[in-house]
Amino acid sequence: MAVDTGLVAWVQEAMAPDGIVSMRAMMGGATLYLDGTIFAIVADDALWFKADAESDAAWDAAGCARFSYQMGEGRMGTMNYRRAPDDVYDDADALRNWAMLGVAAGQRGPVRKAGKKRGDKNGR
Repeated sequence: MAVDTGLVAWVQEAMAPDGIVSMRAMMGGATLYLDGTIFAIVADDALWFKADAESDAAWDAAGCARFSYQMGEGRMGTMNYRRAPDDVYDDADALRNWAMLGVAAGQRGPVRKAGKKRGDKNGR
């Protein structure tokens, strides 16, 4: 599955007043960052914003489904991302408003520690 580059370009354009959106490929989709803070993913040709316990009520009120995926043995998994409301695909103001919920959730999330660099067999 290829990433919808048109959708990513739209997000970058709409979010330009708030910062620079960068993208990292992930398992057939993409992770989006605003000035280094994760705030969304693009998967299944849709935009999904980062969510957390603090923002869940707003996502629930808007009827935005939680991101789910098929795991092994017929099990389903979920991630803390919510499907973007339909108006974000053609309204830059709406996109920015919802995206900023995702940015806030990303800022509240735990900071990932950098992995150890692998040295040579002598530990250098």
